[in-house]
Amino acid sequence: MTEPFSDERVLAAWQQNALPWTDAVREGRIASRTLVTDDAIVQTVLSWAPHGGTLLDLGCGEGWLCRALASQAPDRALRLFGVDAVASLVDAARAAGGATFQVLDYRQLASEGPQRLPPLDLVVSNFALIGDADVAAALSALPALLVPAGHVVIQTLHPLMACGELPYQDGWREGSWQGCGSGFAEAAPWYFRTLSGWLALLRDSGLRLLATREPLHPDTGKPASLILVAMPDH
Repeated sequence: MTEPFSDERVLAAWQQNALPWTDAVREGRIASRTLVTDDAIVQTVLSWAPHGGTLLDLGCGEGWLCRALASQAPDRALRLFGVDAVASLVDAARAAGGATFQVLDYRQLASEGPQRLPPLDLVVSNFALIGDADVAAALSALPALLVPAGHVVIQTLHPLMACGELPYQDGWREGSWQGCGSGFAEAAPWYFRTLSGWLALLRDSGLRLLATREPLHPDTGKPASLILVAMPDH
């Protein structure tokens, strides 16, 4: 039996909820995304992506970010790739187009990434670094996949906003589909990281923090997310 808090349970839940998630994203049901975080990640990526660069969306889901980048920056001539561990999400991404999408899980990045992906100028992960050991494995693989001057852009839940009433310490939390609409089954658990936890994870993965952003929600004035920009610490 799969443990209630584990990377395996994260993947199983996303496999089970791929269709309602695709509908929620494409129908614009998630208010924080439509108001703040979608545009925040697109603009951050474009500010760091070189013209004619090769970009990977790590944990691409149904592919919206690649489509948004292709649509908003057609003059950039970006080469866009996306990988996700959930085959049905990759199928949805391929059907919508906008990039080259592959089924590849986080632990396969180190062993199969160099053969299946070109050298990368930028890797972006948008609310897709949910687990524990699998996330560490994925980030540790990135320095070898990036060109020497490449960058990593991560958007995640803001630790202070996401902590809630629980202690401010790294650890597994129960998941929820609140605010995503109907049709969802059991929610995936997620691994909460403090700010120091994120910084330690980057350091241990051979990445050096360059910049942070804290996009603000227009109604509350509080951070809607945390964006981290890093590069290989050669």
